[in-house]
Amino acid sequence: MIKLGLMLGYSGKRIQLPIEMVKQAEAAGFDSVWTAEAYGSDAVSAASWLLASTERIKVGTCIMQMPARTPAMTAMTAMTLSQLSGGRFIAGLGASGPQVVEGWHGVKYDKPITRMREYIQIMRKIMAREEPVSFDGNVYQLPFQGEGATGLGKPLKSILDADNNIPIYSASITPAGLACAAEYADGVFPVWMNPDRFDVLEPHLQKGFDKAGNDKSLKNFDVAPAVPVILGDDVAGLNLFVKSFLALYIGGMGAKNKNFYFNYASALGYEDAAVKIQELYLSGQKDEAAQAVPDSLVDEMALVGPESRIRDRAEAWKEAAQKNHVTTMMCNLQQPELLPILADIFLEQ
Repeated sequence: MIKLGLMLGYSGKRIQLPIEMVKQAEAAGFDSVWTAEAYGSDAVSAASWLLASTERIKVGTCIMQMPARTPAMTAMTAMTLSQLSGGRFIAGLGASGPQVVEGWHGVKYDKPITRMREYIQIMRKIMAREEPVSFDGNVYQLPFQGEGATGLGKPLKSILDADNNIPIYSASITPAGLACAAEYADGVFPVWMNPDRFDVLEPHLQKGFDKAGNDKSLKNFDVAPAVPVILGDDVAGLNLFVKSFLALYIGGMGAKNKNFYFNYASALGYEDAAVKIQELYLSGQKDEAAQAVPDSLVDEMALVGPESRIRDRAEAWKEAAQKNHVTTMMCNLQQPELLPILADIFLEQ
């Protein structure tokens, strides 16, 4: 059976968490709620607030920006929130992008896949608490022995009790990123997806499962895409909300020759449209870029329209769930009235 998550995203100028809607999702049987960060509100503070305001629902970060935190700090955060919440925290990680990493955090953006692999390995070592942690990687060294080191660092063991049950997810859509997630993480956020086109993801995930061994497969790995859900009669008008989101990612989330979302849209069969969207967006024509997003792409990755239309399109997601191609739908919605509808479609069977 598919699990439902509620995707909150990050805030605008004032952070306002929809606590009542989160509680309604919890009561309706939603499995999780997710926070995010860009360069305003952070994901961890919001997750902490939600954990303190709820009783059963899991709370995850989609995502914590890895270059903004050391692996040890993220492990400390995850272990702390796991203890405080009775094991309800999910650590979702992502590399972010060079514009944010170098422009906002002021650190070098390099080797995102290597960083992800080493980051998770270090977190696992810390959370297992089997021995003082040392690590000699390409990106991270514990203790640090690079230029300027005092030489006084020594391997340490977490003061907190061991916690091997904290799930770690990775935001990935590139072939190498998907393989890395499958090998080292417990789940993957492929940002959005077409449930009928799992072939775009499957070979890369399988490569990672094969390297991981230990019978790792889709049966014990969570594929958790964000799914925009909007209820209303004006399908064309509602589609524009989703198209604006897609135009931002395909057209503007990265430089012209280094945009992973552009490549992902192309792999899904929309290369010609992606070229047009990117050209318009980067030239400042954001509205025109949104209009250039095909309706079919919205139909494939979102649930938009009257309830009957949402129910019809939901069948594709339910079929994907039966194959373990999608195991958590992270529903991005603003309308509380959708919560019981989605619970009825996906949970009450």
